[in-house]
Amino acid sequence: MKLIIAIIQNDDSMAVTSALTREKFYVTKLSTTGGFLLAGNTTLLIGSEDDQVGRAEEIIQKFSNARNTLQPTKDSLGKGLRDNDVAPEVHVGGATVFILGVESMKKY
Repeated sequence: MKLIIAIIQNDDSMAVTSALTREKFYVTKLSTTGGFLLAGNTTLLIGSEDDQVGRAEEIIQKFSNARNTLQPTKDSLGKGLRDNDVAPEVHVGGATVFILGVESMKKY
């Protein structure tokens, strides 16, 4: 058995979670905050049999979209007051996925 930890953007969480539960994966959704953009994201804890890990990865990849967003800076307060006060745009997205072996799993 495996534990899949998938860190995804909040905008993608409903689509990913719905697709995983339709395929009978056990999913726990946690609200988390990332350090890079200082923005909220979602961490999914997914229980999977070893032979189903690839399917879970396919679903996560399919519904986790990359996008461009504005990167907050320490000078973000008051942006837009001058023409050159534009926050830099960065490419973010997809998902960060960790797959861990599980020695034992019990449901009570």
